Amino acid sequence: MAKSTPPAEGIDESELAVGSPKTSAVGIPAVAKAMQMSVHQMGVVRTARTLTRLNQEDGFDCMGCAWPDPEKRHHAEFCENGAKAVAEEATRFRVPPAFFAEHSVESLRARDDYWLGQQGRLTHPMLLDAGATHYAPVSWEEAFSIIAAEVRSLDDPNQAVFYTSGRTSNEAAFVYQLMVRGLGTNNLPDCSNMCHESSGEALTDTIGIGKGSVSLEDIHQAELILVAGQNPGTNHPRMLSALERAKRNGAVIVAINPLPEAGLIRFDNPQTPRGLSGIGTAMADDFLQIRIGGDQALFQGLGKHLLEAQESGGGVLDHAFLDAYATGLEPYLQLLGEADWDELSTASGLTVEQIRATGDRLLASKATIVCWAMGLTQHKHAVATLRDIVNVLLLQGNIGRVGAGVCPVRGHSNVQGDRTMGIFERMPAAFHDRLDAEFGFASPREPGLDTVEAIRALRDGRARVFVGMGGNFVRATPDSNVTEAALRGTRLSVQISTKLNRSHLVTGRRALILPTLGRTERDVQAGGEQRVTVEDSMSSVHGSRGRLAPASEHLLSEVAIVARLAQVLLDGSPNAPQVDWAALEGDYALIRQHIANVVVGFEDFESKIDGNRSFVLPHGPRDSRTFPTPSGKAVLTANPLEYPRIPEGRLLLQTIRSHDQYNTTIYGKDDRYRGIHGGRRVIMVNQADIDALGLADGDHVDIVSEFADGIERRAPRFRVVAYSTPRGNAAAYYPETNVLVPLDSVADRSNTPTSKSVIVRLERLADPRPEPLS
Repeated sequence: MAKSTPPAEGIDESELAVGSPKTSAVGIPAVAKAMQMSVHQMGVVRTARTLTRLNQEDGFDCMGCAWPDPEKRHHAEFCENGAKAVAEEATRFRVPPAFFAEHSVESLRARDDYWLGQQGRLTHPMLLDAGATHYAPVSWEEAFSIIAAEVRSLDDPNQAVFYTSGRTSNEAAFVYQLMVRGLGTNNLPDCSNMCHESSGEALTDTIGIGKGSVSLEDIHQAELILVAGQNPGTNHPRMLSALERAKRNGAVIVAINPLPEAGLIRFDNPQTPRGLSGIGTAMADDFLQIRIGGDQALFQGLGKHLLEAQESGGGVLDHAFLDAYATGLEPYLQLLGEADWDELSTASGLTVEQIRATGDRLLASKATIVCWAMGLTQHKHAVATLRDIVNVLLLQGNIGRVGAGVCPVRGHSNVQGDRTMGIFERMPAAFHDRLDAEFGFASPREPGLDTVEAIRALRDGRARVFVGMGGNFVRATPDSNVTEAALRGTRLSVQISTKLNRSHLVTGRRALILPTLGRTERDVQAGGEQRVTVEDSMSSVHGSRGRLAPASEHLLSEVAIVARLAQVLLDGSPNAPQVDWAALEGDYALIRQHIANVVVGFEDFESKIDGNRSFVLPHGPRDSRTFPTPSGKAVLTANPLEYPRIPEGRLLLQTIRSHDQYNTTIYGKDDRYRGIHGGRRVIMVNQADIDALGLADGDHVDIVSEFADGIERRAPRFRVVAYSTPRGNAAAYYPETNVLVPLDSVADRSNTPTSKSVIVRLERLADPRPEPLS
């Protein structure tokens, strides 16, 4: 039964307590925490009904990370944070119209992100009219009419922005991009612009496809796995099971990260007696505590070590592979030959001996995988760094080989699938050609706006309408003050959401909240009960079917919202796609037929997922060492070395998640693996830096970022915590620190915000008492 009483208070930073970091992850504490949160949100019976369906072949896909499902699944095929994600969505708590009548938008802005998320599921479409202080109920028909009227009043369709979150299904993403392109714009920014865009750029440059090349079985069979810029114990906990299996098979694991992470020290698998007993499995054989932004130097050092070994004894480089399948070798080898070991050591923060020892690991391996996440992608030189990772793998032929390849670990459950479906501001011409042929219209070919460019357009008045399909745009984006001001300048902001979040409170002149079904819920349309599909981080596509009754009879599915909006928005347009939107809403199999005709690899889509089956999309480099680059070969690249220079008296800040968090969703008040409890406003700093700055552990500071534009960006009242991190480096949680990330500080080529590379100074406060966020 639904409940409407708010289940939680906000975070009181005065209750913050700091203990010792953990040296192991998961185990009984994770099981207990998952069950505690699940029962609190869902109750005992609902918890059992949902978690036993999570990630099962006949169940629903986790709305958390994109880690793939194993072929043989456990009855409990989920992790702690997956259970938290399900509990948040399948909660019994509700946010009905009466909630908005009681709480003004201004009063809600004073609440923190945790409190907002804990209020429960949205139940009705709501409108914040011009000049109003409270949201009020609105019919679906009126909501669609408001959006259509605002969009039609624009001088140009490019004045509208259509954002997408990675939880959107393939079917919803496909009809969404079709509607937007039918309107006449490619303004389709998405969350990938802020995370793995650098991966896509680098991999497209080098192997011709912007996706990883490994399977779960490759992880199991690898001889060497380098895990760089990633914290799987918190962000992708099910990955630990795959790494544990690789360890049992004899793999060596090297963790490369500025912070030691518990999950890469020891894994207590709760589905094994060994894990439950607290013995667990030792994970990383080596820990390279690299400086923030020093990964390119490390991988150039590894390449240089391989080159020197080749020159001294031979047999290191895979010349048969390089001659047949690669180009660009000589310029790359010349760059390695000229690289200076002292500079590589300085840039990486590692000794030459540490780099060479890892190089020896490469020499001993015949099957190497490199995994990475945002610790590598959110730097100015991220694309160059990732191209250097590919270089090292190509030298030994570690693409298109069992147990070897590139493994960018995606953060959201269908972020890769959304891109496959066309959620991208720069889709290739071949996609447009097939889309036009399928739907009898002319899709726009001018590139649209990515996330950073969309914020700039909104800020400058070049975009006037914002529509967000899922996510929490305000809290996911950089330069919070600029982003919020940009959204407030719109005529209309629309958020398609399951839960209350801060993006509902930072609005245009008018604002709409459109509540939608979640993954856990039955989706019944005119054609009967529907299923949707997702694509995981390793290009496997599978179905997802919710089983719970919807949180409210007033909810629409994402597909239904798009289809009904498209009918109103595109009515009478001479260039509208020729499609029966109502039929697509009624039967998602019709959408999949269109996808099969447009998207390569989805031929016979429906039959491939029948019987709860999954299928893997084609990947030339992995499948046949076929590289869809202009040369038809893999490309080694010569990338000048870059790394951050930290001014005297300043620190280089990386923004990170806590363990009780997934992306912008705050599940709880703790980061128990790092020893942080009851609060979030902490900055982790090396003790030697604390001393050098004249501070003490426990002091409270304002964090102030410094950038070339001279604008002061300040995050107030953070507690200094002495922590194991390289000298000159620091870490703090986002979204609280997104305010520090300048909008114009972006990665070369990918335009991804540099959230892992922010120059800051710390200003000590005389009064340590925390004040609430506004």
